[in-house]
Amino acid sequence: MVHLSDLDWARSGEEALTDYKKGDAVKAKVLEIDIEKERVSLGIKQLTEDPYHAGASEMKKGSRVTCTVTAVQDKGIEVLVGDQITAFMRKGDLSRDRSEQRPDRFAPGDKVDALVTAFDAKSRKLSVSIKALEVREEKQAMAQYGSSDSGASLGDILGAAIHKKSAENAEEGEEKKKPEKKATAKKTDKKTAKKASEKTDAAEDTNTEEEQP
Repeated sequence: MVHLSDLDWARSGEEALTDYKKGDAVKAKVLEIDIEKERVSLGIKQLTEDPYHAGASEMKKGSRVTCTVTAVQDKGIEVLVGDQITAFMRKGDLSRDRSEQRPDRFAPGDKVDALVTAFDAKSRKLSVSIKALEVREEKQAMAQYGSSDSGASLGDILGAAIHKKSAENAEEGEEKKKPEKKATAKKTDKKTAKKASEKTDAAEDTNTEEEQP
């Protein structure tokens, strides 16, 4: 017998049950054998690794993750992190700005970046927050480019961060172009040398012909 709770790691037993019908041949793992009760317990989800244990290294508190919105509710949004780990993001975690803490800003299928605020593989709980990620990025920008106390506005600080990133990308582009110029120069030198060699050979042939009686 396969219990409903042993059908799928992420979905409820009732939802996972819709994938099967009477007469289907399925693979299952033997979980327990009770000789006295003449009962064998089977599991289908156990054929694959528990995603909460598999993703433990990536879901540490403070990690940045990309989530896919799966459902929008009045109190928040449901998201999928990775392939099978689900989480519910409350309205207060949707943005640092109150005016943006609206679930209707999102739609199923949207991709959003968030910060892992709590993860417990044993209790199978994951908490993520867009607000926490925005707050952290703001603090990092202020620490690197100055603070609002020094007279710089948040817009100035974030603008400086964007400007620096753009400058770095431009420099990387220039560095990539330099080898190409060198390569072109080398090709030109080779062509020039070849032409010079041909002229020298032609001159030698002319001199030889003149020397002959």
